[in-house]
Amino acid sequence: MPLLTFGFSQAVYQPGAPLRGAGILCAQTSTRLVTILTDNLTENVETVLQAVLAAWSNKPGGLLPALREAQIQLGYVPPDRLDLFADAFNLSRAEVHGVLSFYHDFRTSPPSRHTVRLCRAEACQAVGAETLAAALEQACATAFGTDSAGGVSLETVYCFGNCAVGPTAEVDGRLIGQVDADRILELLEVE
Repeated sequence: MPLLTFGFSQAVYQPGAPLRGAGILCAQTSTRLVTILTDNLTENVETVLQAVLAAWSNKPGGLLPALREAQIQLGYVPPDRLDLFADAFNLSRAEVHGVLSFYHDFRTSPPSRHTVRLCRAEACQAVGAETLAAALEQACATAFGTDSAGGVSLETVYCFGNCAVGPTAEVDGRLIGQVDADRILELLEVE
């Protein structure tokens, strides 16, 4: 297993498991420490991507799993490093970008601390999803499709297949039916 060094601490890369250690330290420390570590993160992103590509580049149809693995490890797929994927899979950068942009679950920027995905399809609209969306936008001080300064990202989804218990939302990966704004804000610990 490749050992990744992040400034003052270390993390171990294991395919399929998120990085543990340094990234958590960065998020919980002062701005100065984050600034110091940021200089080393580019080097470590390269290391993670090289390990992911080494695992998937020799497999037929490996681009999609490699992009997914990169997102699991880093939280997003760095758009400025698509050339690494293109070279590894003998594709053009445009082809890799096409795959990345086609699937809405891929991120090209670091994720917010919390993500709320709200179903806004017809069945959930019929039971108050739009009122819930407006309440969330006001409480989180952000609009759907953008990140708030408080670290909350609001995303629209059209159907979780949970229509019988709408409105439905996914809060940090946890699916919740018959949800209201108070319940979501309680889960986010937004005051």
